[in-house]
Amino acid sequence: MDRVLIDCGAGASWDPSMGHLAEAMAEAGIDTSSITMIALTHAHGDHVNGLLMPDGRRAFNGLRKIVIGADAVEEFLAEPVLEQFRSLLAPVNGGDRLADHLLAVDIPGHARGHMGYLLNTDEDDVLFCGDLIHVPVAQFARPELTWAYDDDEAVARATRIRLLRDAANAQTWLAGTHLGRPGIGRVVEDAKGYAFIPVA
Repeated sequence: MDRVLIDCGAGASWDPSMGHLAEAMAEAGIDTSSITMIALTHAHGDHVNGLLMPDGRRAFNGLRKIVIGADAVEEFLAEPVLEQFRSLLAPVNGGDRLADHLLAVDIPGHARGHMGYLLNTDEDDVLFCGDLIHVPVAQFARPELTWAYDDDEAVARATRIRLLRDAANAQTWLAGTHLGRPGIGRVVEDAKGYAFIPVA
């Protein structure tokens, strides 16, 4: 059975304050070498550069597969340092099943091949939504607001409006990179639009 990590952060490629995933996982009692599959939401550096340690070594020694949206493969491989992972890439499309309880979900608009991953625990659903939301304080209340880093702002807007509505109706947990600590919570409708209620 695979042990799956969704995205792996920016590593130390952006800022000295980043690149501490291994320490955070150790604090949580997770050995990085136990991760056998990484499912990437998209190929932007703040989601993929953590495949490498600051000194250039591979961060996950037990890694056997990197799941990525089929349309994101080209962008991933355009970064020369990531070419070494080519043989591990496993392109997926929305609706593909990664494991018994984990499903790939198309979340178009932000980046080519932007993919979410829906985890069903038999009690709750958790949608790992990548960069569906960038500015939580604004985009939950007004999901129509777009962001300059979205490849296609109109598509990203429509996707966000639909997924927030669906998550609120189904009481699906959302987990996302830019949601702020703790990065997971529920979406509820309110008079202005939606509100994000972080997990306690």
